[in-house]
Amino acid sequence: MNEAETRAELIDLAPASLSKIDKSRVRREVIAPGRILGGGKRSKADIADYVLIYRGQKLAVIEAKKRGLPDTEGLAQAKRYASRLQARFAFSTNGERIYQVDMKTGTENYISQYPSPEELWHATFTEGFKYTIGSSSANDNNQYPMEEASGALISSQAFWRLQFSDVPFEDKGGTWEARYYQHNAINQALESIAAGKDRILLTLATGTGKTFIAFQLAWKLFYSRWNVSDWKVSPQSKDSLKRRPRILFLADRNILADQAYNSFSSFPEDALVRIDPEVIRKKGRVPKNGSIFFTIFQTFMSGSDEHGNPAPSFGDYPPDFFDFIIIDECHRGGANDESTWRSILDYFSSAVQLGLTATPKRKGNTDTYAYFNEPVYIYSLKEGINDGFLTPFRVKQIATTIDDYLFTPDDKVIQGEIDPEKRYQENDFNQIIEIMDREQYRVQLFMDKMDQSQKTLVFCAKQEHALAVRNLINQYKTSSDPNYCIRVTANDGSEGERWLRVFQDNEKTIPTILTTSKKLSTGVDARNVRNIVLMRPVTSMIEFKQIVGRGTRLFDNKDYFTIYDFVKAYEHFSDPDWDGEPLPEICKRCKNHPCTCEKPEPCVECGQLPCICGASPCPECGQL
Repeated sequence: MNEAETRAELIDLAPASLSKIDKSRVRREVIAPGRILGGGKRSKADIADYVLIYRGQKLAVIEAKKRGLPDTEGLAQAKRYASRLQARFAFSTNGERIYQVDMKTGTENYISQYPSPEELWHATFTEGFKYTIGSSSANDNNQYPMEEASGALISSQAFWRLQFSDVPFEDKGGTWEARYYQHNAINQALESIAAGKDRILLTLATGTGKTFIAFQLAWKLFYSRWNVSDWKVSPQSKDSLKRRPRILFLADRNILADQAYNSFSSFPEDALVRIDPEVIRKKGRVPKNGSIFFTIFQTFMSGSDEHGNPAPSFGDYPPDFFDFIIIDECHRGGANDESTWRSILDYFSSAVQLGLTATPKRKGNTDTYAYFNEPVYIYSLKEGINDGFLTPFRVKQIATTIDDYLFTPDDKVIQGEIDPEKRYQENDFNQIIEIMDREQYRVQLFMDKMDQSQKTLVFCAKQEHALAVRNLINQYKTSSDPNYCIRVTANDGSEGERWLRVFQDNEKTIPTILTTSKKLSTGVDARNVRNIVLMRPVTSMIEFKQIVGRGTRLFDNKDYFTIYDFVKAYEHFSDPDWDGEPLPEICKRCKNHPCTCEKPEPCVECGQLPCICGASPCPECGQL
């Protein structure tokens, strides 16, 4: 009897009976699709045979093997899947016997039948709960969920856990489904809220769907009627909840706030409010009618009092107005003690505050981690690439003969003054010294190396440098389209924003290249970016990770993206623990790494490569 027959005849009936219980279901789950290997191929997917779900929580994994194999043959898989899904129990079976592992205590034993959903729930969430697997009985000191509790009091944490679990994820008619790590992140955040924590941090790599996570958290809070005032008094019934929460989504750029506002469109229209400084100026007041508000730090920091004196507009809200605040890209200043934005978070200190960041704890963002404490869930770029949810990357480090410069009398100064004693370094180029021949050479280098039809972001030293590089690219391009390369910087204003939106449209191929300085290092949700070109120094590991994140999103036939690094950024900020390793360079001719088709021969005299004996050069080519 093979595995499929074993499942059909000996195993399926037991999970199927569990799925008939209210709020319970059993499903086969593709945990991860497998790492992208190239050429439309992936590594083997991680697929759990059965995942037991109750009240929206993944509580156990069953791994099935064919009847002729030992019943614990699938145990390693079951434990690995249970660990990834953060399920409490793992089961392995061959249809004849069931072997159980408690992932929290490490206890392993044979059981006669699968536990009921209620037993799994209480074993997972009720401290001190004693259970006998398969008996469907609980001890007298712990009750089943609230509606079965016969009037017994339950803890605030248990109450809110049940409230949140009773609100299903919004799936947009089955088109939206949380990936396993998103489900874990949402669960951990909700568990933290239920446990009474008011500062929460989630760290997930760029491209993993932090806005989706924020949406589902807001959805659960909104429809469970969670709010701070009720949260603090340990309610005991749904009827006692006073109101829906007021939620603030706080970003540092309009494009991020707009993307979030559009992503929350499943909420009732009158629940969503985009806080616009123009509207505030016209009406003379901040908007207060709504449930979910979206704005940027800068809007909240601007404003004036009745006398025309500067006064931050967030002060027009009562300090306890918001129940829940989501701080997007929170590493970019909101939690920094020296940042003026921190005053917003301090003013609304009574709210539960959730920080979202794509950068792990490293030098440069310790204030963020000190403010929110250690993240309740982490999902790295390395994990995302290995799972197949993010795109692998290659690095081409390019050095030129003018990576530093010392003036010589033969050089001609076109404009300005130069220090003849100073050796100009990378940080000086395009800031205090410009050598256009150098920039032209670099543009030609990366344009010759890459496919010019692929969408590309070029990071430049400042806005003037981005303008010059745009001009050079358009002069060197093979495309005939006049809008092939566009500059998008702060100086480009609404026109730059318009071109950015066109670039983000995956159906459009023009513009193909955007040049920028700082503006596009975060928040550019363009899935088809294939090349990232670094023509300016990167100041920190955090900034480097944000820039790399512009290329990680999946797209059809996108096997990898390439970082063209002129400034040794990867050399300085390589972080294998978080990023993993870049893909090796593959020889275009033999398709091997390292190349095997052009391997040079060692010296015939000393047998070394390169030669160390100083043998005479070849009479044909003149080389040793």
